[in-house]
Amino acid sequence: MGVYNRYMTIQDFFKVNNKVAIAFSGGVDSAYLLYVAINSGADVMAYYVKSQFQPEFELEDAIKTAEFIGARMKVLSVDALEDPVVRANPHDRCYYCKTHIMGAITDAARRDGYELVCDGTNASDEISDRPGVRALREFGIRSPLQESGVTKPEIRELAKEAGIEVWNKPAYACLATRIPSGEEITEDKLIITEKAEKALFEMGYRDFRVRMRGDRALIQVSASQYEKAACELDEIIARIGDMYSSVALDEHTR
Repeated sequence: MGVYNRYMTIQDFFKVNNKVAIAFSGGVDSAYLLYVAINSGADVMAYYVKSQFQPEFELEDAIKTAEFIGARMKVLSVDALEDPVVRANPHDRCYYCKTHIMGAITDAARRDGYELVCDGTNASDEISDRPGVRALREFGIRSPLQESGVTKPEIRELAKEAGIEVWNKPAYACLATRIPSGEEITEDKLIITEKAEKALFEMGYRDFRVRMRGDRALIQVSASQYEKAACELDEIIARIGDMYSSVALDEHTR
């Protein structure tokens, strides 16, 4: 099936389900899903959940993208660290976190008159071992991109054609993923991580992580930016070194 036919299949979903809420992260998947829903003539509301796990730029991207698409968007606040299980950071933390997020979205959607909630899971996502997928199923969340067989490369191609600015935005896992499973998540650790990653972003890095290893920082970059990071390591340390006991570049990303 060609890319154009994929688009038509997603449109068909929204012609049948023409009153929907969309869990909107501001990334390319949910952005394209929102775009198709709007252009299919559906009655749509986008819901963005803001917590300590999302950096500020994600909200800024979401607002900007929703405005471009012409979609209505509501921002919901969730205290991710209120749940002691989430703070404890078990290997399936994503399930508990996603439960809070989807609970907030479905509650708000129903208050606004939307019974069906969709998300941007696509056909390229490995869902069998993702704890968060269990939460999606428990809440009855639909995933039109996945149901239509649309892959990540196809979504990027279609989003680019649609003029959606985030079409090539790297996938961004929440800040909590920078802290090893089993190590307590605290607000201070999240703030430090956001500041460190903002500093690297300002230096021109795009697909990277600053992971916490105790009080140390381990920087992981894409292979294409490894040499740049190696050459600029002293500058990186100068920018973020005061937040960590040491800063190292992960050689496995070379």
